Amino acid sequence: MRRTFLTTSVAVLALGVTAACGSSSGSGEARSASGPIKVWLSNNPEEIAWGKAMVKEWNAEHSDQKVTAQEIPAGKTSEEVIGAAITAGNAPCLVFNTSPAAVPQFEKQGGLVPLDGFSGGKQYVEDRSGDQAEQYQSPDGKYYQIPWKQNPVMIFYNKDLFKKAGIDPANPPLKTYDQFLATSKKLVDSGSAPAAIAPAPSSEFFQSWFDFYPLYAAESGGKQTVEDGKATFDDTAGKDVWNFWAQMYKDGYTPKEKYDGDSFADKKAAMAVVGPWAIAVYKGKVNWGAVPVPTKTGMDASEVHTFTDAKNIALYSACKNQKTAWNVLKFATSKDQDNKLLETTGQMPIRKDLATTYASYFSSHPDYRLFADQASRTVEVPNVPNSVEIWQEIRDNFSSAVIFGKTSVDDSIAKAADAADKLAKK
Repeated sequence: MRRTFLTTSVAVLALGVTAACGSSSGSGEARSASGPIKVWLSNNPEEIAWGKAMVKEWNAEHSDQKVTAQEIPAGKTSEEVIGAAITAGNAPCLVFNTSPAAVPQFEKQGGLVPLDGFSGGKQYVEDRSGDQAEQYQSPDGKYYQIPWKQNPVMIFYNKDLFKKAGIDPANPPLKTYDQFLATSKKLVDSGSAPAAIAPAPSSEFFQSWFDFYPLYAAESGGKQTVEDGKATFDDTAGKDVWNFWAQMYKDGYTPKEKYDGDSFADKKAAMAVVGPWAIAVYKGKVNWGAVPVPTKTGMDASEVHTFTDAKNIALYSACKNQKTAWNVLKFATSKDQDNKLLETTGQMPIRKDLATTYASYFSSHPDYRLFADQASRTVEVPNVPNSVEIWQEIRDNFSSAVIFGKTSVDDSIAKAADAADKLAKK
């Protein structure tokens, strides 16, 4: 589906550090230059449709600053392709699919232009995204990405399977960990579904964004995993989340083997951790409902935080006409274009007052209203050095203790936090 992640080793991206360090990350000459630019779009059909329409509008008004758009070239991952382009010095001016987790590495490679260097750049980012913008600042206080769109993850559940198991599909008991476990037991014991929920148990670093991190964001009241250069998650909230998932695996409600396909769409699992992009995917396939992720003792929905599952836009230092690139970036993230993005893709622009700004859209698309509300309480991956390596440490230790029960939760979470502390300081 729409997710494209950096699954290659950090070493692959690091190849470009030496080669790219000499490149300009927004020299005065390039920053003030206008003219044709190239941009890369994500490779899912909805975003391609939006991107082509946006470019067509721009080009109709700027014949001397033509934008040429294409899908991100084929590769193992988008991030691998971007990293290689930075190394080669031929990255496009804008990439409309930049993972926040990859930004520290791309920045280290010298591949990104700080948006603060453009007149009103910092103010534009912060005026558009409000308080959420702070999560996307780099340690030097600059913005090397603009928060663009998010898919706040929630618990999707299959109403038909819940009803089959004797669970109220209109008001399922899923708010607390105990309720979630009891509901999972009913689903599996009744034979309604082989699994209650089936997040991928594989070892890729980003898998923690769809089991551990959403629940930690909720249980901690909105903490990131690293704050002020120090790991936060070796705390009561973190241990509660790990122990919850450990119980789900131990009791057999969550499978330890990865399902080759979409377990929710195929009715192999009664629940899934996904965002609003899934609404169109499951339409006509699953009679679904959605609720916030659970917390230990249960929170009101208006207090629950979750993971963003965001993709952003960055301006790359190989760009020779950066003034045009900056203006295109602003055009593409304008109120009008954000509305068109929402209409075309169902993904949530990272914009303050989203629900009121696009009230008519959410009035006519009630399925998305819940996600618009959730979008005001989302937590991004920390923008810190060695971000990917930190998440890999979290994943490896989570897998050992939680999924496979080989080590204790307390020891493994402490080990992951210690590694995160050291990596964040490098």
